[in-house]
Amino acid sequence: MNDQHSPHGAPRLGPRPLDRPDVDPSSAAVFGRPSGVEGPFSPQPGGPAGARAAFGELRAAPPVAESLAGAFGRPAGATELLQRPPTEDGPAGVDPWDDEAAADPWRDPSAGAMIGPPALGEDTGDDEDPKDRPAGELLSLPEVIFGRRVRVRALLTLALVSLLIGAAGGVVGWYLGRGGEKLNQDVSLAQVSGSKERPAGSVADIARQVRPAVVTIEVRINANEGTVGSGAVIDSNGYILTNEHVVGAAGEGRPITVRFIDGTRAEAKLVGKDAKSDLAVIKVEVRNPTVIQLGRSGDLEVGDTVIAIGSPLRQDDTVTQGIVSALNRPVLAGEGGEPAAYDAIQTDAAINQGNSGGPLVDSTGALIGINSSIQTVGGSTGSVGLGYAIPIDYARGITEALIRDGKVNHADLGVNVASVSADTADGARVQNVRDGGAAAEAGIKQGDVIRKVGDRDIADAAELIVVVRLHDIGERVPVVLARSGRELTVQVTLRSD
Repeated sequence: MNDQHSPHGAPRLGPRPLDRPDVDPSSAAVFGRPSGVEGPFSPQPGGPAGARAAFGELRAAPPVAESLAGAFGRPAGATELLQRPPTEDGPAGVDPWDDEAAADPWRDPSAGAMIGPPALGEDTGDDEDPKDRPAGELLSLPEVIFGRRVRVRALLTLALVSLLIGAAGGVVGWYLGRGGEKLNQDVSLAQVSGSKERPAGSVADIARQVRPAVVTIEVRINANEGTVGSGAVIDSNGYILTNEHVVGAAGEGRPITVRFIDGTRAEAKLVGKDAKSDLAVIKVEVRNPTVIQLGRSGDLEVGDTVIAIGSPLRQDDTVTQGIVSALNRPVLAGEGGEPAAYDAIQTDAAINQGNSGGPLVDSTGALIGINSSIQTVGGSTGSVGLGYAIPIDYARGITEALIRDGKVNHADLGVNVASVSADTADGARVQNVRDGGAAAEAGIKQGDVIRKVGDRDIADAAELIVVVRLHDIGERVPVVLARSGRELTVQVTLRSD
């Protein structure tokens, strides 16, 4: 690279040396100029020879129009690269376009690239660092007010503006405060429809219909003791069906209090009770009570859905759900004397103390049983999933008799029996026969094993008592006996107990 210098002594970059490698003959034959053409363009055919020779030179632009050349071109005979202004327009004796200026590459558009000093000139080092400048004087409040550094009119104007802004804010706050109560009263929150569906026949729907007809029954024994059970309103006159063991103590003149689902309390009187069926009827004087619908327990099948409602463990208005676990389950309940016996509906719906006397309803909400007892294990008194209810088909006749007569009589066989189970026979063994009873008249003897009454087989003593009480007084029924290894049938006319 050749070093050149400008008139100012600054180095300039010279042109780079040309490096033209030899052309491959084959490439020259393909891409080279045709024979007889020396310039980059082919000469026009038919033109003069001088024109064709000159046409090889590349012309960058068309000829300038004569009007533009006359207005902006160099004067005739001028050879300067740059047009100089008249010298008389500048300061006297100063030529702004001297030779040095003409040689300046920054003023010559035809000058080549060069490295020179910056166009703004050299840094003299006289610039002042902004950090070194002294900070402006800060005015204090006394100087502003008493030093007359600010016009008093400006201060008064500022104070007036601040006062107006504060007053406007106070007025807005007072208005919003006065209107707040009205705003709260006018607020209306959007109501959203419930996302929980309770179709007809659902547990929630059944419970909503039945719960108003279920009551909590309290019997005060003394100042510190009492019993709590449940009941169901079965008649618009205020009759309530419940268990005998719930209100049994009320026969001694103790008060009975009934509490409805809405908290209403009413005193009840005992209409009648029957310990052998564990059923009782009480009555309250209330207007338009909700009455439960009576169903048919004979239509039940194992697996049907049932719902128990009552006050277990003093938890009023409790709803539990289960199924019919078994039908015609003989149950003996009660202690002392002759126990209660009934052909129970067995259910796994949770039943605990306090559910006694409450309704067991089916999937339509109809009363199909009166919850009465539970099976216990190991001395526990809680529910183990084996609950028993008195079928409404059996309880209906007992209830009607209690309302009509205040008492009820049952069919009786006139024997005392014990359960027996052997390889040869199942049934109820006769322990003794009461004189003058139905069994004595039919020829039943001590030691006989009763295996069937009517069309129902007898598995044990409890089932015999239950089956006999299902028949009417004075009804004649066949009884199958096992005696001395042989089977015989006797006709028995049942008597009243």
